[in-house]
Amino acid sequence: MSEALLPGRMWMRLPATSANLGPGFDAAAVALDFHLEIEAEPAAEFAIAATGHDARRCGRLEDNLVLEIYKDLLAKHERPIVPLAIRMANGIPLGMGCGSSAAGRLAAIVLASHFGRLGWSSERILEEACVLEGHPDNAAACWLGGFVTAASEGSKVHVARVIPPQTWRALVVFPAEPVPTSQARAVLPASYSQADVVANIQSVALLGLAFAQGRGDLLRVAMKDRIHQPYRAAICPMLPRLLPLAGRHGILGAALSGAGPAVLVVVGEDSLGEATGAILHALEGMLEPRVVSCRFSAVGACETLGTPRS
Repeated sequence: MSEALLPGRMWMRLPATSANLGPGFDAAAVALDFHLEIEAEPAAEFAIAATGHDARRCGRLEDNLVLEIYKDLLAKHERPIVPLAIRMANGIPLGMGCGSSAAGRLAAIVLASHFGRLGWSSERILEEACVLEGHPDNAAACWLGGFVTAASEGSKVHVARVIPPQTWRALVVFPAEPVPTSQARAVLPASYSQADVVANIQSVALLGLAFAQGRGDLLRVAMKDRIHQPYRAAICPMLPRLLPLAGRHGILGAALSGAGPAVLVVVGEDSLGEATGAILHALEGMLEPRVVSCRFSAVGACETLGTPRS
């Protein structure tokens, strides 16, 4: 393909996400307002200029999630592999349970669709991401924004979405070290008791309506989980210290963010200071916890695609 015929530069902004939210294991997630930003254009050879979190890892050309998926998709669909010059500003810490892999996979798919002239629809891009992720929650929230519940039926993805209440805020509590998702998956049991499954069904039913109706009073119970958090507590030691805070100090609910180790705490907008103080007090003696205050994002990646910002 001649240089004159190559697609032009593109820019995208992909939000972080927090999945599971307690009982919504592999089914529910919410977008957060810190982001992975990528600008890309055709080049003579691949190059990445990365800034932000984990910049060295994001900027390497080998063993790079975005580049590997981009190249694999173009090869699979028999399209020329167009080298790209990529500028990446990463606001999503890797390996902390905030959807960095979903954002990276979606970015790679969008790049392949654009520079490989695949012409994929928004629905096709999301479906490809969910297949690569192995579950639809993070990818759906990242792509569409808001609070989502999602289910896969073969390659088809069914999503329901609402905008979280504007008066709610998120406090994401990060430990000093990440935990690989593979390790967090490995600690889960192969089966569960009927009592645990029923308890989770009850909580996740409340969870969806709590977000849809702005019922902060329901979140303490709606974010309770008996499927994955009890088993991950040993490798995510902040969790057992923070879960008991739900219902106190303006804290509406708390849960692991995705597979952890970060913890998502939902608070009322008037309680940020009190809640932050309670969190730091509960984590006294732990190595370098970091509390990040953010909003829930109503805007997903699919709404940001286009030419680079001026």
